Amino acid sequence: MKPRVPAHLKQVRGRLIVSCQAWEDDAFHGAGLMAKFARAAYEGGACGIRANSPDDVRDIRAALDGKLPVIAIQKRHWNDGRILITPEIEDCRALAAAGADMVAVDCTARGQRYGALDRIRFIESELKAVAGADIATVEEALAAQEAGASFILSTMRGFTDETARVTRFEPGFIEELVRVLRVPVIAEGRISTPEEAQAALAAGAYSVVVGSAITRPKDITTRFVRALRNWSERNGCYLGVDLGGTNIKSGIVMADGTVRNAESVRTPVAAGRDAILQLVSATVLSLRETAQQQQHLCPLAVGISTAGWPDPSTGSIWYGTGNLPDWTGAPVAAAIREAVDLPVFVENDANALAVGERHFGSARDCDNFLCVTLGTGIGAGCFLNGALVRGAHFQASALGHIEVEPGGLECTCGRRGCLEPYANAAALLRYSGPSYGSARRVLGAARAGDENAQRAIAKLAEYLGRGLRIASRLLDPQRIILAGGLAQDNAILVDAVADAMAGVPVSVSTLGYHGGVAGAGAVARSGIS
Repeated sequence: MKPRVPAHLKQVRGRLIVSCQAWEDDAFHGAGLMAKFARAAYEGGACGIRANSPDDVRDIRAALDGKLPVIAIQKRHWNDGRILITPEIEDCRALAAAGADMVAVDCTARGQRYGALDRIRFIESELKAVAGADIATVEEALAAQEAGASFILSTMRGFTDETARVTRFEPGFIEELVRVLRVPVIAEGRISTPEEAQAALAAGAYSVVVGSAITRPKDITTRFVRALRNWSERNGCYLGVDLGGTNIKSGIVMADGTVRNAESVRTPVAAGRDAILQLVSATVLSLRETAQQQQHLCPLAVGISTAGWPDPSTGSIWYGTGNLPDWTGAPVAAAIREAVDLPVFVENDANALAVGERHFGSARDCDNFLCVTLGTGIGAGCFLNGALVRGAHFQASALGHIEVEPGGLECTCGRRGCLEPYANAAALLRYSGPSYGSARRVLGAARAGDENAQRAIAKLAEYLGRGLRIASRLLDPQRIILAGGLAQDNAILVDAVADAMAGVPVSVSTLGYHGGVAGAGAVARSGIS
């Protein structure tokens, strides 16, 4: 025979109870705020309120003029360092005195170890109030029923050590509770949609409690943000352009760093700034069309990796070196944004590659690293304590322009003795002699056993090691990552630099020939996340 259902409980049958609670660090925690949520829930048609603490119970009853029954609890950090619901007799007494129509207690196995069943008996027999039991398993529900609980709530399902595997609402669990219990079962916990609430009633629930999905804007916002991010991971992409003094590389960058439709064209350096900007804009337009029409993707933003030092806040070049003449002041972001109407983010090429390594490459597990690009010029990007280092004038980590030979060769920056003219592609040709024609051919000859080419690489490595030792003393990186045309497939250089940097691991970028494009995509991804 089923026990008599208390009058307050009859008011909620087949209807919605809204849990109006806020954690202490929530923007809506505080006197009166939960009462406003309760008022909104009432106006929306809710038939009952679940509330935490005597203060909130009083505020809610006053705001609603007692029109809705209130299930009250008191959350406390308990002796084991975790939250426990209504852990003391005095909590039960205070909630009833504040006007609670029903009082709920944590009756999980953990709660029972701290006397939960005694509190159920106290509420029913001494306070003459209606006791509810928050449980996670059938066994806990049966014990609470035998102790005198007037109703059972599935609140703790998935939130105890024994049920941690449960991450979604389970209508089947409600069905099982209804089958074995004599008292009403109220479905609560992980109910996020109207469809799940309907499923709870279909499973036999007496009523349904919904909390976070209604009364926690932070959690609701988080769910929407996560849903949009997941969509972007599946369908979104980034348009990446790596603008160097020799080539302009481009491609569609996916959320995992994969580069599609990669292309490379010569940089029209001699034609000047406007011609370069026009070519980059046309390249991005073409990429957008390819992404949308051929790949059925949604371009989310554009990332530009460029020689020189941009101001990331404006996307204009704060200072450009001789590798791209007349590049200082170039309005890169504005020019491209006008052409494609997408968010545009501009970053120094070495910094962009470091961002790519952090997102997609070998530095995903590393908070402190130095990424060095070796090619027409020499650049470096540095992460310290998980953050990209730019400096006051966006020129931090300008490894190519530290002095290694006082009064030495003139550099594109206008000074003398910088590392760049001693360790770039032109330097390798100078060390090997003009007969090879290009740095790429020097590398090929070295791999084939050409001793002259190998000596040239060793000399370049000597200078590079000199500069890296200085940087390492200043920055204390966990690892150094080499990238760019001179580092790819150049084991002689990498081994020589590793020997020079004993104690700091040296590796080659895993992003490959189009690492700069992937880095540009990572910059775009960071910009909108």
